Amino acid sequence: MMGGLYLSLYSHSKPAFPQVLKFGKSLAGRYSKSWNFQSFTAFLMVSSLICFLLVIGFSYLFMFPSFQTLVNVNKDGNEENYSSKLSVFSSKGCDVFDGKWVVDESCPLYNASQCPFAEHGFDCLANGRKDKGYLKWRWRPKNCEIPRFDARVFLEMLRGKRVVFVGDSLSRTQWESMICLLMTGIEDKGSVYELNGNQINKQIRHLGVRFRPFNFTVEFYRSIFLVQPGPAPKHSPKRVKATLKLDQMDDISREWIDSDVLVFNSGHWWTPTKLFDMGWYFQIGGRMKLGLSIHNGFRTALNTWQSWIENAVNTSRTRVFFRTYESTHWSHGARQNCKVTRHPMSRIMGKQRSSISDAIITAVKNLTVPVKLLHVTPMGASRSDAHIGSWSDNPSVPDCSHWCLPGVPDAWNEMLFLLLLSN
Repeated sequence: MMGGLYLSLYSHSKPAFPQVLKFGKSLAGRYSKSWNFQSFTAFLMVSSLICFLLVIGFSYLFMFPSFQTLVNVNKDGNEENYSSKLSVFSSKGCDVFDGKWVVDESCPLYNASQCPFAEHGFDCLANGRKDKGYLKWRWRPKNCEIPRFDARVFLEMLRGKRVVFVGDSLSRTQWESMICLLMTGIEDKGSVYELNGNQINKQIRHLGVRFRPFNFTVEFYRSIFLVQPGPAPKHSPKRVKATLKLDQMDDISREWIDSDVLVFNSGHWWTPTKLFDMGWYFQIGGRMKLGLSIHNGFRTALNTWQSWIENAVNTSRTRVFFRTYESTHWSHGARQNCKVTRHPMSRIMGKQRSSISDAIITAVKNLTVPVKLLHVTPMGASRSDAHIGSWSDNPSVPDCSHWCLPGVPDAWNEMLFLLLLSN
């Protein structure tokens, strides 16, 4: 379409070109007998041609301003050009996950109480948190400058697309964060709605929100292990209440394939308290593997995920991402001891590493198709100030795993948007 319009523009301007040449030739004929004017004539003809091309160029930009859509005017009234900054960002091979948190008084990017898709349990301010310092931090990569978030740019980028998040409740948090970020660029809030009229619910396996003005959806699928859960086989030991079929993808995975952006996470349920203590054990090839450790079980599940990605997903169309494990801040490993600090920790005490993240990193590196890693583990290592704590819809149960919204998941999405846009 753009090429056709350009040819149309050229055809309308084409008659002017012979006139330019005719003008140059007339001057050349008039002064051709004078050697002093020959060089001037050549200069005049070249200048005329350049002016003609400039007119064509400016006319094109005037008629097709879409090339200027990546310009943002920030809160200080200064223009930020996404195109120029992203070219530098891409050419430097910047690792956006290697950086630090800096104080930014312009944060947060949205008000969770005004976003109908932000779960009430994640809205710490609405649940009684008084200090607001945790909202004033922005992630800044170490070796590159990134443009500030502009919802209009990313709404246009996602036009006609389907974005799918797959994983546990931390994936749902990122899904809610993305919707709230994007809604800051929507004037008619009623044009954004859940596909089936559902309220945000922790147990619903599928939630989808449509942005009608831009004809795209952002969806969440609850699949906490990624592989297929099942009942205990007959004649299993009494301790076996359910199984994870490590060699089979979750049967709902068939609904993830037809997507343009596919973001995975898993890890928080791969613990003894949520598996063995609850009667969940592993199964491979129809046989129970009672002696298989959780670490090896997780690696086996990732192998199944790898095979599924390579054989079931068209990575030429679908951009696939896997987010690493999100740092938690339970004191001394006890899940009953959750102390949310007022400021980020100065000492991260090893929280920038995780065996679960290491397994995910290895799985992504061993793939034969392109999958991008969202290595957020170091990003959250110091953010002991940003967890829900007791400011949830159930204050009697402290929470040092999930994050307040707005908060850390917004930074994950900003980096995700940049990775999508830079390509």
